[in-house]
Amino acid sequence: MSDAQTPTSMQDFDASQLAAMVAGATDEQLAEGMSDPENRKNVLDEIFRRMAEHVEPAKVQGVDAVVHFEVLDRPDGGVDTYEVVLRNGACTTTDEPSEQARVTFKMKPADFLRLVSGNQAGPVMFMSGKLKIEGDLMFASQVATFFRVPQASA
Repeated sequence: MSDAQTPTSMQDFDASQLAAMVAGATDEQLAEGMSDPENRKNVLDEIFRRMAEHVEPAKVQGVDAVVHFEVLDRPDGGVDTYEVVLRNGACTTTDEPSEQARVTFKMKPADFLRLVSGNQAGPVMFMSGKLKIEGDLMFASQVATFFRVPQASA
């Protein structure tokens, strides 16, 4: 990609470009990129905004569930919590959770980026302790199947 085509903000990246960028970065580089509060918020907001575009409507038809994602290690010591609502075959997201979660996923920023970009599998992350799950574990094992997870383009 030439400099003229290089994405300049998170909105400019397509899913496969993000997946490739995450695949080529170390955990330290990802953590550093997520250490700037404004950049972190922009990245997280864009990822969750796109979830609605990546949901598989046929797979969430009949699903009525709330999923929380807690991205740990915010620069101020806090946690960013996003709510994903799967209801009536659709997906909505917010960074102002208001409903009780059926399942909550907790992870550090680099691990979150690896999970949502398809660079690391949830079960592997869970077994290695990088992903903590609270709530309905059986449902948690199905959540990834509800979305088209991006793959890095060749």
